[in-house]
Amino acid sequence: MIAPGSTIGIIGGGQLGRMLAIAASELGYKTLCFTPEQNSPASHAASEVILNEYSNKKALQEFAEKIDVTTFEFENIPYESLEFLESKGPVYPSAHILKICRNRTREKSFINSIEIGTAAFRKVTSLDELKKAVKEISFPCVIKTTELGYDGKGQATLRSENDLAASWDALKTKEAILEAFVDFRMEISVIVARGADGKAKTYVPVQNIHKHHILDTTIAPAPIDTILADKAEAMAIKIAESLNLRGLLAVEMFVTKDNQILVNELAPRPHNSGHWTIDACVTSQFEQAIRAVCGLPLGDTTRLCDAEMKNLIGDDAKDWEKYARDPKAKLHLYGKSEIRPGRKMGHVTILKNKSN
Repeated sequence: MIAPGSTIGIIGGGQLGRMLAIAASELGYKTLCFTPEQNSPASHAASEVILNEYSNKKALQEFAEKIDVTTFEFENIPYESLEFLESKGPVYPSAHILKICRNRTREKSFINSIEIGTAAFRKVTSLDELKKAVKEISFPCVIKTTELGYDGKGQATLRSENDLAASWDALKTKEAILEAFVDFRMEISVIVARGADGKAKTYVPVQNIHKHHILDTTIAPAPIDTILADKAEAMAIKIAESLNLRGLLAVEMFVTKDNQILVNELAPRPHNSGHWTIDACVTSQFEQAIRAVCGLPLGDTTRLCDAEMKNLIGDDAKDWEKYARDPKAKLHLYGKSEIRPGRKMGHVTILKNKSN
């Protein structure tokens, strides 16, 4: 167990790092944020900040010497950097998990290897391979970069042969993944935590509604029956156990029109679809992540009420005063200095009476 008073190193300076630092502080931990971004959201909440590139070994060495454990708030960091930190001290989730989850082909291959379904997919490394893969997958389908893409970046929907060359060129990558198009009725996610003792706890499945490929609204709990909800939670626990996870994992899923569940993506960190837990659960996803990383017993994931979380994207943040006046609204702004289209500036969670 890493006791309160110790220092947690957080790789990444975004809003997830900010909320991790806040949760850590409430449990009596200090935090050191490592980020190349000046005036980052996490820097406002962390005890200390190291400003440098994620690949700078000298800075990483300094970071490692000041902390007792490392975690991270996003996947787009060099695997080698996390592996280096792992050679200096504990890192949770592990570098091995990051290596799987930051590459879509490895991720889906892993999920299939433990007999959990995903959309059909093919790895492609050239336009010729893409043409061959499309014949196996069929139109419509989606091509994505295997790494670094998020919020709709680095992907394109293919509907005919005419889309292939331009879409491949636009990705500017040497490796991509082609995925079958899933005609889903709902997108859901489950957040699972697994502690040092191997015990796992889940939050209820939630429904996620996207606009322009960016999460817009999360509805907790998801409007699905108990059988589907239990199945989704069981799948998330199986993935966490198979990864030998210590930390937090978000499992994004599709519910198909014939009520099958397919896993879409994994995120080994706090997740946008779990922000509602800050205000509507006994233990937030951020506190749970800190508990798991530091070896504390996992907290109670009981839902205290129903909730609807809405991201404040771009100019949506200008409505902050409206939400501040609403007694049922819990407003969270991330301290970002510049509003830009598509940028997550904050979120608001509307608390509702608890359903069954």
